Amino acid sequence: MKYYLIVGEASGDLHASNLMKALLQNDPAAQFRYYGGEKMQQVGGTLVKHYRDLAYMGFIPVLMHLPTILSNMRRCKQDIVAWQPDVLILVDYPGFNLNIAEYIHSHTQIPVYYYIAPKIWAWKEHRIKNIRRDIDALFSILPFEVEFFEQKHHYPIHYVGNPCVDAIEEFQKEKSPEAQTDKQPSIALLAGSRRQEIKDNLRTMVLAASQFSDYRLVVAAAPNIDADYYHRYIPKDIKVELVWGQTYDVVSKASAALVTSGTATLEAAILRTPQVVCYYAPLGWLIRRLRRLLLKVKYISLVNLVVDREIVRELVADEMNTERLTQELADILPGGSRRQQMLTDYEEMNRRLGPSGASVRAAKGIIQELKINN
Repeated sequence: MKYYLIVGEASGDLHASNLMKALLQNDPAAQFRYYGGEKMQQVGGTLVKHYRDLAYMGFIPVLMHLPTILSNMRRCKQDIVAWQPDVLILVDYPGFNLNIAEYIHSHTQIPVYYYIAPKIWAWKEHRIKNIRRDIDALFSILPFEVEFFEQKHHYPIHYVGNPCVDAIEEFQKEKSPEAQTDKQPSIALLAGSRRQEIKDNLRTMVLAASQFSDYRLVVAAAPNIDADYYHRYIPKDIKVELVWGQTYDVVSKASAALVTSGTATLEAAILRTPQVVCYYAPLGWLIRRLRRLLLKVKYISLVNLVVDREIVRELVADEMNTERLTQELADILPGGSRRQQMLTDYEEMNRRLGPSGASVRAAKGIIQELKINN
């Protein structure tokens, strides 16, 4: 069968590549065409557009690049229609993907499946109307989404487990048992995958982490961001290492991590590295107040959302400053007052996520759905 996939960032590239591998196990003749990245290319098929050409975040960047965004959408729609896949598989990235889904659903007979559901439980809940109308099957990777979609909105979904568990299990297979437990005196800094996130967060993270002189500071750098950009936000008198393509290794070895919200918070917890979640925003005092109106959830980190209580501290908007971050970091480094409890709580979160095999279950589910509907 022919599978067309669309991802918009590095984590989507990773999880889509593992899904493609699982699809090949069940469908050896599978053909792939995609908007994606290097990891998907390693599996095979045709890369139409790299995700780095799609990722714009924030009102101003989106407005400035609107012609490019609209052009990418138009070309993507035309390419899908021309190739006529057996199924379109969308991976997260809802701003782009739901637009594509609407067009494909209304103009073709191609089934549209979603892997890694849009996070409409956090904001833009009205998008359930688009999902109900345009998505033929949805494969969820977060356990609390089952209640949200099925009980609240009466929209049936497939919970397949979390692909981060799979990816990290694969990473750990390649490490010796000694290396897996070898925590080094380092602090991992994960400032996000987008330029705006790095600009807003990295300097404060470095200033806070540098207060602990016994620890190396290591930035797990995003694959599409060069060193010059990072160095704009690193004080010249502070030594910081930049490492690309080894995020799991950097985080697993670290004594603690400072992490912007997103998939990385979940990955740090699966790797059992204590963390502080930090996400600065300009006009923080206003954002913090608006958060109560705009967000439908109590937390911004997936770790806390999975267990529905605060496991990791979240410093958001104007709460994310050097003084607060330094104090919270001290509490989770070796000897800190909250470190052991966080590690204990991580075990509960991992139990709720369930076992590995998400990619395999998703692939089998996709193929089964296609058989039922053909």
